[in-house]
Amino acid sequence: MCPTSLSLSSVPSLPLLGDRWQATLGWQPNVTQQQQFQQLYEQILLGNRSLNLTRITDPNEFWEKHLWDSLSGIQQYLEPRLTSSAEGASTEDASAKEAPAETVSPSDDSSSDPDLKSDPNLKVASDSDAALDADGSLDPEVPSSSLRVIDIGTGAGFPGIPIAIARPDMQVTLLDATRKKIAFLDDLCEQLQLPNASGFAERVETVGRDAAHRACYDFATLRAIAPAVVCAEYALPLLKLGGTAILYRGQWSDEEHALLTQVMGQLGGAIAQVEAFTTPLTESVRHCVYLQKLVNTPKQFPRSAGIPSQKPLG
Repeated sequence: MCPTSLSLSSVPSLPLLGDRWQATLGWQPNVTQQQQFQQLYEQILLGNRSLNLTRITDPNEFWEKHLWDSLSGIQQYLEPRLTSSAEGASTEDASAKEAPAETVSPSDDSSSDPDLKSDPNLKVASDSDAALDADGSLDPEVPSSSLRVIDIGTGAGFPGIPIAIARPDMQVTLLDATRKKIAFLDDLCEQLQLPNASGFAERVETVGRDAAHRACYDFATLRAIAPAVVCAEYALPLLKLGGTAILYRGQWSDEEHALLTQVMGQLGGAIAQVEAFTTPLTESVRHCVYLQKLVNTPKQFPRSAGIPSQKPLG
């Protein structure tokens, strides 16, 4: 398919794959959400004419690498959909064949880092602040109506827009430094009738020092935009106490884990959980790294624009 000659009528339909949604994430889109996913797909392909948004244009690839992948990171916050008895039977059979996400136990417990306890004036997140259970898993009981999400380096709107579609009660800010992309995403959200999602064109280092955004978000999502330690410096200043940063990664190595553990104390957080996922179509392994904010991030973070990526912590 050639994006330059693409017309709306030539865009294929996304696969429904309700059984795959249900078996892997315990959720599937309703009719309205499926229509929004289809419209998202169509508009992204049309936007490729001028903005080079994505190289993933095949409908099956788009479903797995953009839609499913985006929602895998918030799996425990997806509300289950009721199915008919026949659908439930097929879902149950499929669930038996699908392995659940594997929790990767870190070798170090960064929550015991002495840097987090050295200053008695630091405010530590209480149990009521946390978006994570005591065992490190996401807590689905946290009220969602007031939850705010910031998708850092959103690009073509992933994972932010699929999250906004799946959870219309969450307020999603789509952050990117490229103004043309944000203008496109604002128009797209209007077409998709997503009043809970909006674009913001600015560098993340600037936003992290802005009182209107610093320590204001329950979740920050970052999808393979930079090394993990850089992502942590971007995200932690924006989170409320007890908030969670979700780092979407491909592979995850012991070396990356050790380096990230080393710097989390400086930023006021800890690695809460690492989960490995097997994608449902290509059976590729991906990871989500969950970081929890435990204390206030020191004011010197994030550092000035460009410094976190040029001189990573650690």
